[in-house]
Amino acid sequence: QIVTRGGIHLPGDIDYSGTSFDSIGNGWAAISGDNAIPSGGVLQIIAFIGFLEIGVMKDVTGEGEFPGDFRNGYIDFGWDDFDEE
Repeated sequence: QIVTRGGIHLPGDIDYSGTSFDSIGNGWAAISGDNAIPSGGVLQIIAFIGFLEIGVMKDVTGEGEFPGDFRNGYIDFGWDDFDEE
């Protein structure tokens, strides 16, 4: 939010009707109000988050070492090999 309040926005339009990223409000104004994200865009964001929660972000193998560990035995950077200093 600091970036958008500083005036830095993505170039181009957010939809085919010509609504630019610059015209979208900051914070809650982006969800409701005169210059909000179109309702279809909000629904797409909510649907994508739901898809991630239901289909992707889960511990499939049961190897999670802590809550939120979704590596499923795939990525191991060796964090558990460090000394307790």
